[in-house]
Amino acid sequence: MPPGMERRPLFPSRSRTRSGSDGGLLSEITSSITRRFSSSAASTIDYRYGDVEEMPSLISTRYESLDYETVENELYTKDETERWSKRGYHWKISIMRWIVMFFIGVLTALVAFAIDTGVANLSRAKFATVSYYIKRAVDNGGLPIPLLIWVAFGAAFVFVAAMLVAYLEPVAAGSGIPQIKCYLNGIKIPRVVRIQTLFSKAVGVMFSVASGLAVGKEGPMIHSGSVIAAGISQGSSKSFNFDCHLFEYFRHDHEKRDFVSGGAAAGVAAAFGAPVGGVLFSLEEGASFWNQALTWRVLFSAMISTFTLNFILSAWHGHFGELSYTGLINFGQFSGKPYNWYELPIFCAMGAFGGLLGALFNAINYRITIFRIKYVYRPFVKVLEALVVATTSVTFCFVLTYLIRSCSADPSIQEAESDSDPLQMFCNDGEYNLMSTLTFVTPETAVKGLFHAPAGTYSMLTLVMFAIFYWIMACWTYGVSVPSGLFIPSLLIGAAWGRLVGKILASIAGSSTTAAVTWVDPGKYALMGAAANLGGVVRMTISLTVILMEATGNVTYGLPLMLVLMTAKWVGDLFNEGIYDMHIHIQSVPILAWEPPVGAHKIKANEVMNHPVVSFKPVESVETIYRVLSDTRHCHNGFPVISNEGGSISGSLRGLVLRDHLLILLQKKAFVEHTDTIFETKLKVKDLRDVYPRFPSIDEIELSETEKSYRIDLRPYMNPAPYCISECASLNKIFSLFRALGLRHLPVINKYNQVVGIVTRKDLARYKTRTSDNITYIAELMYSKT
Repeated sequence: MPPGMERRPLFPSRSRTRSGSDGGLLSEITSSITRRFSSSAASTIDYRYGDVEEMPSLISTRYESLDYETVENELYTKDETERWSKRGYHWKISIMRWIVMFFIGVLTALVAFAIDTGVANLSRAKFATVSYYIKRAVDNGGLPIPLLIWVAFGAAFVFVAAMLVAYLEPVAAGSGIPQIKCYLNGIKIPRVVRIQTLFSKAVGVMFSVASGLAVGKEGPMIHSGSVIAAGISQGSSKSFNFDCHLFEYFRHDHEKRDFVSGGAAAGVAAAFGAPVGGVLFSLEEGASFWNQALTWRVLFSAMISTFTLNFILSAWHGHFGELSYTGLINFGQFSGKPYNWYELPIFCAMGAFGGLLGALFNAINYRITIFRIKYVYRPFVKVLEALVVATTSVTFCFVLTYLIRSCSADPSIQEAESDSDPLQMFCNDGEYNLMSTLTFVTPETAVKGLFHAPAGTYSMLTLVMFAIFYWIMACWTYGVSVPSGLFIPSLLIGAAWGRLVGKILASIAGSSTTAAVTWVDPGKYALMGAAANLGGVVRMTISLTVILMEATGNVTYGLPLMLVLMTAKWVGDLFNEGIYDMHIHIQSVPILAWEPPVGAHKIKANEVMNHPVVSFKPVESVETIYRVLSDTRHCHNGFPVISNEGGSISGSLRGLVLRDHLLILLQKKAFVEHTDTIFETKLKVKDLRDVYPRFPSIDEIELSETEKSYRIDLRPYMNPAPYCISECASLNKIFSLFRALGLRHLPVINKYNQVVGIVTRKDLARYKTRTSDNITYIAELMYSKT
């Protein structure tokens, strides 16, 4: 290490236990090498120590990978041969997949309906009570009383949501989109698809949205749909000790991943009434591996979710059979609002502004998140922070409504407010306070009002003050320990400043002329501003374009929406990455990008691999296997099986056996007592599937000294033909194999077929592309235990 270079932990709070003691668990730094590739000297590689001050620059070892690769061992081959030899079994499995997707769509819609009605009832009770006391205070004095009541409602609702997250299921915080994205990428996020997580997410989001926080309920629907898909597809629940034995064939990470993709799409479809957008969302932001058959099933699940929710909501609102409620949020129809070719540059400029705002939003939220990791880690502190944010949000809403006394008597907005009546405050009889149509309603209602309110409804002061306030509160709120979505707050902020742009253009063009009124429609610019702001924060393009097209019901807006979103993404990417990717990297998750890092062809497998490799013989002693699995230094999940001759690594590669399978063999005691005993397979595939996904740990297994003297025949359980690669292969080729095949382990062999190393997902995730001073380079990140 160069003189003066100090290795310091990047996340001091992570080294603390929940009780606050300093355990020093962070920063077991194994390497800090940076490979630079200059455009002027691309053939040279400069090795130097990376900057440990830049955050985050760690890859956490606490995250495990999923086994998307099918282990085609003797048990699997025998089971598949027996199954597929039965007449019609192929059709049975195919029909079962469609049935599972059907129920995923239906149940996701039911959860969406429960969340929507819960938010509506809680909001209605809050608004009715606060409105009553505000009217009394305006007539008789004593405005602090309704303020305190409003704050009490918000704090009480947030307290319920925060308690569910902080003490029951912490992974239910936020929208859940980063976690589901990691899961579909191949990362095992603890408890992310548990039934307890679904309960905390669904109930918590009702209270967090109704509290008045700058959050939405649409984002958490993606996580909820994924949890439903993970549970339904397995036909069992370990939490309730229930097993219907219907979908045992799907108890594998590969099958489960496909269903979770369908659940994510169903969540998007239920939230926005956008089934095609849901499929594209799963493809663009979620699934790392895709095929044509899966596309049809995912679209089917999204369609069923949209139709079911539409049917239920239509009946609930007294319009049985009309199917007029396409999703949790309805932007309304944008017919009669055409755009002209000369407006496209204006839309692109709005996209650029949205990209700048999004980059600033992400940068500030990044700093806030780092602060939370350092200091807000105890459960009661998380609850306290949520209460502070809720109190501040409600107080500012009240103050803005009180100070900005912009009044209107237009009845069109009142008819649109379904969850509350606009506040009169100090307006004349028959008029109402315009700021209350943004602060005293749910965010979805406010968005719709900005899209469709008549021209001239909102003053510039109202739009400016609301956009600034809500932008600050949304930036502060995202990351608080409550279930929350970011889609609707981002759309609401963009709709506010987008409508402001429309008013400015109308003022410049001369709003009194018929020509100006014809093309400067404030609702149209509110929509473009909403798209620009959301695109600048999340950096989505294809799926978000289709989602907004389906939500507005106007396909002609496809071109301007695409231009706005692409411009917002390009401008935002100049400064930082999307909010979801940022939070993934803050947690040091070893996620694989779409493309290998720049210059990956210069790095070879023997530089990336782990070595020496712990391996087993085809017939290994129980004592050796138990000792290796008990050793914390060998917490690998895949072990090469090599031939007996030549020692531990000089033998040729025979196969690869998984740690989970070894644990089951030890637990089931599938031993061979003597070396001359005829080898027989004592386990079946069913024995492996019955314990999925919660395999036993080595601490749960107890063996006597006699049992340790036995041996285990690994040949029926190992994968006899694992993917492997030459030690001369480049990082580029290794990366392509992992991404295309969903690998977890890749043995590295020499020209004699001898195992010289092994590559895992974490070894690839360490390499990141960085740009500094117009120089692109590969940064090799460090490991941490937390």
